Amino acid sequence: MTELSEGLYRRIRFIRRFEERSVDLVAAGEIASGVHPCIGQEAVGVGVCSTLTHDDVILSSHRGHGHLLAKGCDPARVMAEMCGRVTGIDKGRGGSFHPSDFSANVYNSTGTVGHGAAIAAGVAWSIQRSGADRVVVSFFGDGAVTQGSLLEGFNLAALWQLPVVYVCENNKYATTLPVRTAVAGTITGRGAAFGIPSATVDGQDVEVVRAAAASAVARARSGGGPSLLEFDTYRYHGHHTFELKTRLKYRSDEEIDAWKERDAITSLEQRMVDAKVAAQDELEKVWSDTREEIAAAIAFGEQSPDPDPADLLDNVYTV
Repeated sequence: MTELSEGLYRRIRFIRRFEERSVDLVAAGEIASGVHPCIGQEAVGVGVCSTLTHDDVILSSHRGHGHLLAKGCDPARVMAEMCGRVTGIDKGRGGSFHPSDFSANVYNSTGTVGHGAAIAAGVAWSIQRSGADRVVVSFFGDGAVTQGSLLEGFNLAALWQLPVVYVCENNKYATTLPVRTAVAGTITGRGAAFGIPSATVDGQDVEVVRAAAASAVARARSGGGPSLLEFDTYRYHGHHTFELKTRLKYRSDEEIDAWKERDAITSLEQRMVDAKVAAQDELEKVWSDTREEIAAAIAFGEQSPDPDPADLLDNVYTV
Protein backbone atom coordinates (compact mmCIF):
# COMPACT_ATOMS: atom_id res chain seq x y z
CA MET A 1 0.00 0.00 0.00
CA THR A 2 1.49 3.38 -0.98
CA GLU A 3 1.87 6.01 1.71
CA LEU A 4 -0.62 8.36 0.03
CA SER A 5 -3.30 5.76 -0.62
CA GLU A 6 -2.92 4.34 2.89
CA GLY A 7 -3.22 7.78 4.42
CA LEU A 8 -6.37 8.66 2.49
CA TYR A 9 -7.94 5.29 3.14
CA ARG A 10 -7.09 5.24 6.82
CA ARG A 11 -8.48 8.73 7.39
CA ILE A 12 -11.71 8.20 5.46
CA ARG A 13 -12.30 4.85 7.17
CA PHE A 14 -11.56 6.38 10.57
CA ILE A 15 -14.06 9.19 10.10
CA ARG A 16 -16.78 6.79 8.95
CA ARG A 17 -16.38 4.68 12.09
CA PHE A 18 -16.08 7.76 14.32
CA GLU A 19 -19.40 9.08 13.03
CA GLU A 20 -21.14 5.72 13.29
CA ARG A 21 -20.08 5.39 16.91
CA SER A 22 -21.11 9.00 17.58
CA VAL A 23 -24.64 8.13 16.47
CA ASP A 24 -24.54 5.17 18.86
CA LEU A 25 -23.46 7.46 21.70
CA VAL A 26 -26.34 9.82 21.01
CA ALA A 27 -28.75 6.88 21.34
CA ALA A 28 -27.03 5.87 24.58
CA GLY A 29 -27.36 9.38 26.03
CA GLU A 30 -23.61 10.05 26.16
CA ILE A 31 -23.86 12.89 23.59
CA ALA A 32 -26.81 14.89 24.85
CA SER A 33 -26.96 17.43 22.01
CA GLY A 34 -27.28 14.93 19.18
CA VAL A 35 -25.06 15.24 16.10
CA HIS A 36 -25.19 16.08 12.42
CA PRO A 37 -23.40 13.00 11.00
CA CYS A 38 -21.32 13.28 7.84
CA ILE A 39 -21.64 9.56 7.01
CA GLY A 40 -21.41 9.33 3.22
CA GLN A 41 -19.61 12.67 2.80
CA GLU A 42 -16.23 11.76 4.29
CA ALA A 43 -14.27 11.95 1.03
CA VAL A 44 -14.69 15.71 0.77
CA GLY A 45 -13.06 16.62 4.08
CA VAL A 46 -10.33 14.02 3.71
CA GLY A 47 -9.47 14.91 0.12
CA VAL A 48 -9.43 18.67 0.75
CA CYS A 49 -7.52 18.59 4.02
CA SER A 50 -4.91 16.19 2.58
CA THR A 51 -3.69 19.12 0.44
CA LEU A 52 -3.24 21.51 3.39
CA THR A 53 -0.34 22.18 5.71
CA HIS A 54 -0.65 22.34 9.48
CA ASP A 55 -0.51 26.15 9.33
CA ASP A 56 -3.38 26.43 6.86
CA VAL A 57 -6.74 27.33 8.38
CA ILE A 58 -10.14 25.70 8.02
CA LEU A 59 -13.56 26.96 9.06
CA SER A 60 -16.18 24.25 9.33
CA SER A 61 -19.93 23.88 9.65
CA HIS A 62 -22.36 22.13 11.98
CA ARG A 63 -21.62 18.89 10.07
CA GLY A 64 -17.94 19.24 10.78
CA HIS A 65 -16.50 16.33 12.79
CA GLY A 66 -14.98 14.85 9.64
CA HIS A 67 -13.32 18.14 8.74
CA LEU A 68 -11.75 18.44 12.19
CA LEU A 69 -10.43 14.89 12.14
CA ALA A 70 -9.13 15.28 8.58
CA LYS A 71 -7.29 18.48 9.61
CA GLY A 72 -5.52 16.65 12.43
CA CYS A 73 -7.49 17.30 15.61
CA ASP A 74 -6.98 14.76 18.39
CA PRO A 75 -9.89 12.28 18.06
CA ALA A 76 -10.05 11.63 21.81
CA ARG A 77 -10.39 15.33 22.57
CA VAL A 78 -12.96 15.77 19.79
CA MET A 79 -14.99 12.92 21.27
CA ALA A 80 -14.66 14.39 24.76
CA GLU A 81 -15.89 17.71 23.40
CA MET A 82 -18.94 16.07 21.86
CA CYS A 83 -19.65 14.41 25.21
CA GLY A 84 -19.41 17.83 26.91
CA ARG A 85 -16.35 17.00 29.03
CA VAL A 86 -13.63 19.35 30.26
CA THR A 87 -10.93 17.45 28.36
CA GLY A 88 -12.56 18.37 25.04
CA ILE A 89 -10.91 20.67 22.54
CA ASP A 90 -13.09 23.53 23.85
CA LYS A 91 -13.42 22.25 27.41
CA GLY A 92 -16.90 20.94 26.62
CA ARG A 93 -18.26 24.36 25.67
CA GLY A 94 -18.40 23.95 21.88
CA GLY A 95 -19.99 20.52 21.81
CA SER A 96 -20.81 18.87 18.52
CA PHE A 97 -22.07 22.02 16.77
CA HIS A 98 -19.46 24.70 17.45
CA PRO A 99 -16.02 23.21 18.15
CA SER A 100 -12.77 24.97 17.32
CA ASP A 101 -9.19 23.85 17.80
CA PHE A 102 -6.51 26.46 17.34
CA SER A 103 -3.77 23.87 17.86
CA ALA A 104 -4.85 22.37 14.52
CA ASN A 105 -5.80 25.75 13.00
CA VAL A 106 -9.51 24.96 13.01
CA TYR A 107 -10.81 28.45 13.69
CA ASN A 108 -14.48 27.64 14.16
CA SER A 109 -17.44 25.47 13.25
CA THR A 110 -20.42 27.72 12.81
CA GLY A 111 -23.97 26.49 13.23
CA THR A 112 -25.34 29.71 11.74
CA VAL A 113 -25.46 28.65 8.12
CA GLY A 114 -23.32 30.55 5.63
CA HIS A 115 -21.57 32.91 8.03
CA GLY A 116 -18.35 30.92 8.04
CA ALA A 117 -17.68 32.05 4.48
CA ALA A 118 -17.68 35.70 5.53
CA ILE A 119 -15.46 34.93 8.52
CA ALA A 120 -13.10 33.07 6.18
CA ALA A 121 -12.71 36.20 4.08
CA GLY A 122 -11.70 38.13 7.19
CA VAL A 123 -9.18 35.48 8.24
CA ALA A 124 -7.74 35.32 4.71
CA TRP A 125 -7.46 39.12 4.60
CA SER A 126 -5.49 39.07 7.85
CA ILE A 127 -3.18 36.37 6.50
CA GLN A 128 -2.68 38.27 3.25
CA ARG A 129 -1.81 41.45 5.16
CA SER A 130 0.72 39.59 7.28
CA GLY A 131 2.45 38.13 4.23
CA ALA A 132 2.20 34.60 5.66
CA ASP A 133 2.24 31.59 3.33
CA ARG A 134 -1.12 30.23 4.48
CA VAL A 135 -4.44 29.31 2.88
CA VAL A 136 -7.96 29.37 4.33
CA VAL A 137 -10.61 26.77 3.47
CA SER A 138 -14.27 27.42 4.24
CA PHE A 139 -16.60 24.39 4.31
CA PHE A 140 -20.37 24.86 3.97
CA GLY A 141 -23.40 23.02 2.63
CA ASP A 142 -25.80 23.75 -0.21
CA GLY A 143 -28.19 25.40 2.24
CA ALA A 144 -25.64 28.18 2.79
CA VAL A 145 -25.61 29.44 -0.80
CA THR A 146 -28.87 31.35 -0.33
CA GLN A 147 -27.42 33.33 2.59
CA GLY A 148 -26.37 36.91 2.00
CA SER A 149 -23.32 36.73 4.26
CA LEU A 150 -21.81 34.03 2.05
CA LEU A 151 -22.16 36.23 -1.03
CA GLU A 152 -20.63 39.15 0.86
CA GLY A 153 -17.67 36.89 1.66
CA PHE A 154 -17.36 35.94 -2.01
CA ASN A 155 -17.38 39.61 -2.99
CA LEU A 156 -14.57 40.60 -0.64
CA ALA A 157 -12.51 37.50 -1.45
CA ALA A 158 -12.70 38.28 -5.16
CA LEU A 159 -12.21 42.02 -4.75
CA TRP A 160 -9.06 41.61 -2.67
CA GLN A 161 -7.89 38.33 -4.28
CA LEU A 162 -7.73 36.60 -0.92
CA PRO A 163 -6.07 33.19 -0.34
CA VAL A 164 -9.30 31.30 0.36
CA VAL A 165 -10.89 28.16 -1.08
CA TYR A 166 -14.65 27.89 -0.69
CA VAL A 167 -15.87 24.29 -0.44
CA CYS A 168 -19.58 23.58 -0.86
CA GLU A 169 -20.63 20.07 0.15
CA ASN A 170 -23.79 19.74 -1.94
CA ASN A 171 -25.56 16.80 -0.30
CA LYS A 172 -28.84 17.73 -2.06
CA TYR A 173 -30.80 18.75 1.05
CA ALA A 174 -30.85 21.72 3.41
CA THR A 175 -32.32 19.89 6.40
CA THR A 176 -35.29 18.43 4.47
CA LEU A 177 -35.47 20.99 1.66
CA PRO A 178 -34.24 19.67 -1.72
CA VAL A 179 -31.64 21.96 -3.26
CA ARG A 180 -33.47 21.86 -6.58
CA THR A 181 -36.44 23.65 -4.99
CA ALA A 182 -34.41 26.25 -3.11
CA VAL A 183 -31.51 27.38 -5.29
CA ALA A 184 -32.10 29.40 -8.45
CA GLY A 185 -29.45 29.03 -11.11
CA THR A 186 -26.38 27.06 -10.05
CA ILE A 187 -24.09 27.02 -7.05
CA THR A 188 -20.97 27.48 -9.16
CA GLY A 189 -22.72 30.35 -10.94
CA ARG A 190 -22.64 32.30 -7.72
CA GLY A 191 -18.87 32.12 -7.61
CA ALA A 192 -18.52 32.84 -11.32
CA ALA A 193 -20.63 36.00 -10.90
CA PHE A 194 -17.82 37.43 -8.77
CA GLY A 195 -15.11 36.26 -11.14
CA ILE A 196 -14.16 33.38 -8.85
CA PRO A 197 -13.01 30.22 -10.70
CA SER A 198 -15.67 27.64 -9.85
CA ALA A 199 -16.12 23.95 -10.59
CA THR A 200 -18.45 21.06 -9.77
CA VAL A 201 -16.54 17.94 -8.70
CA ASP A 202 -17.41 14.34 -7.81
CA GLY A 203 -17.37 14.33 -4.01
CA GLN A 204 -17.59 10.54 -3.73
CA ASP A 205 -14.08 9.91 -5.04
CA VAL A 206 -11.44 11.02 -2.56
CA GLU A 207 -8.69 11.03 -5.19
CA VAL A 208 -10.74 13.28 -7.49
CA VAL A 209 -11.50 15.54 -4.52
CA ARG A 210 -7.81 15.73 -3.66
CA ALA A 211 -6.80 16.65 -7.22
CA ALA A 212 -9.37 19.44 -7.48
CA ALA A 213 -8.51 20.79 -4.04
CA ALA A 214 -4.77 20.69 -4.72
CA SER A 215 -5.22 22.93 -7.74
CA ALA A 216 -7.39 25.43 -5.87
CA VAL A 217 -5.09 25.50 -2.84
CA ALA A 218 -2.03 26.01 -5.04
CA ARG A 219 -3.81 28.88 -6.78
CA ALA A 220 -4.62 30.55 -3.47
CA ARG A 221 -1.13 30.03 -2.08
CA SER A 222 0.52 31.55 -5.15
CA GLY A 223 -1.53 34.75 -4.95
CA GLY A 224 -4.10 33.74 -7.57
CA GLY A 225 -7.07 34.48 -5.35
CA PRO A 226 -10.14 32.52 -4.31
CA SER A 227 -11.80 29.45 -5.81
CA LEU A 228 -15.16 27.76 -5.30
CA LEU A 229 -15.45 23.97 -5.43
CA GLU A 230 -18.91 22.40 -5.35
CA PHE A 231 -18.64 18.72 -4.41
CA ASP A 232 -21.53 16.43 -5.33
CA THR A 233 -22.00 14.22 -2.30
CA TYR A 234 -24.70 12.70 -0.10
CA ARG A 235 -25.41 12.04 3.55
CA TYR A 236 -26.77 8.58 4.26
CA HIS A 237 -28.27 9.57 7.61
CA GLY A 238 -30.72 12.32 8.43
CA HIS A 239 -29.85 15.98 8.81
CA HIS A 240 -29.56 15.45 12.57
CA THR A 241 -29.93 12.49 14.87
CA PHE A 242 -33.35 13.80 15.95
CA GLU A 243 -34.54 12.06 12.79
CA LEU A 244 -33.90 8.74 14.50
CA LYS A 245 -37.02 9.55 16.53
CA THR A 246 -39.08 11.62 14.12
CA ARG A 247 -38.53 9.30 11.13
CA LEU A 248 -39.05 12.08 8.60
CA LYS A 249 -39.74 10.76 5.10
CA TYR A 250 -38.43 13.24 2.57
CA ARG A 251 -36.11 10.86 0.66
CA SER A 252 -36.87 7.54 -0.95
CA ASP A 253 -35.03 4.39 0.02
CA GLU A 254 -34.16 3.97 -3.67
CA GLU A 255 -32.42 7.35 -3.71
CA ILE A 256 -30.36 6.55 -0.62
CA ASP A 257 -29.43 3.10 -1.94
CA ALA A 258 -28.36 4.55 -5.30
CA TRP A 259 -25.91 6.87 -3.56
CA LYS A 260 -24.62 4.06 -1.36
CA GLU A 261 -23.65 2.20 -4.53
CA ARG A 262 -21.16 5.04 -5.10
CA ASP A 263 -19.81 4.85 -1.56
CA ALA A 264 -16.43 6.56 -1.26
CA ILE A 265 -14.93 3.83 0.92
CA THR A 266 -15.96 0.74 -1.01
CA SER A 267 -15.05 2.30 -4.36
CA LEU A 268 -11.61 3.28 -3.05
CA GLU A 269 -11.09 -0.21 -1.64
CA GLN A 270 -11.97 -1.76 -4.98
CA ARG A 271 -9.61 0.51 -6.90
CA MET A 272 -6.76 -0.18 -4.48
CA VAL A 273 -7.22 -3.95 -4.70
CA ASP A 274 -7.63 -3.92 -8.50
CA ALA A 275 -4.49 -1.80 -8.91
CA LYS A 276 -2.64 -4.06 -6.48
CA VAL A 277 -1.92 -1.02 -4.33
CA ALA A 278 -3.22 -2.91 -1.31
CA ALA A 279 -4.20 -6.45 -0.44
CA GLN A 280 -7.50 -7.25 1.22
CA ASP A 281 -5.80 -8.23 4.46
CA GLU A 282 -4.10 -4.81 4.61
CA LEU A 283 -7.46 -3.09 4.29
CA GLU A 284 -8.90 -5.29 7.01
CA LYS A 285 -5.95 -4.41 9.25
CA VAL A 286 -6.72 -0.71 8.81
CA TRP A 287 -10.34 -1.39 9.73
CA SER A 288 -9.28 -3.30 12.85
CA ASP A 289 -6.86 -0.59 13.93
CA THR A 290 -9.52 2.06 13.36
CA ARG A 291 -12.00 0.30 15.62
CA GLU A 292 -9.41 0.10 18.42
CA GLU A 293 -8.39 3.76 18.10
CA ILE A 294 -11.98 4.95 18.24
CA ALA A 295 -12.78 2.68 21.18
CA ALA A 296 -9.90 4.35 23.03
CA ALA A 297 -11.20 7.82 22.08
CA ILE A 298 -14.68 6.96 23.36
CA ALA A 299 -13.26 5.61 26.63
CA PHE A 300 -11.32 8.85 27.08
CA GLY A 301 -14.43 10.93 26.48
CA GLU A 302 -16.71 8.90 28.72
CA GLN A 303 -14.21 8.76 31.58
CA SER A 304 -13.39 12.48 31.52
CA PRO A 305 -14.99 14.75 34.13
CA ASP A 306 -18.00 16.95 33.49
CA PRO A 307 -17.53 20.72 33.67
CA ASP A 308 -17.84 22.38 37.08
CA PRO A 309 -20.87 24.73 37.20
CA ALA A 310 -18.69 27.16 39.13
CA ASP A 311 -16.77 27.78 35.88
CA LEU A 312 -19.91 28.62 33.91
CA LEU A 313 -18.97 32.25 33.21
CA ASP A 314 -15.30 31.64 32.44
CA ASN A 315 -14.33 32.89 28.97
CA VAL A 316 -17.59 34.82 28.62
CA TYR A 317 -16.89 38.43 27.73
CA THR A 318 -18.93 41.62 27.54
CA VAL A 319 -18.15 44.96 25.97
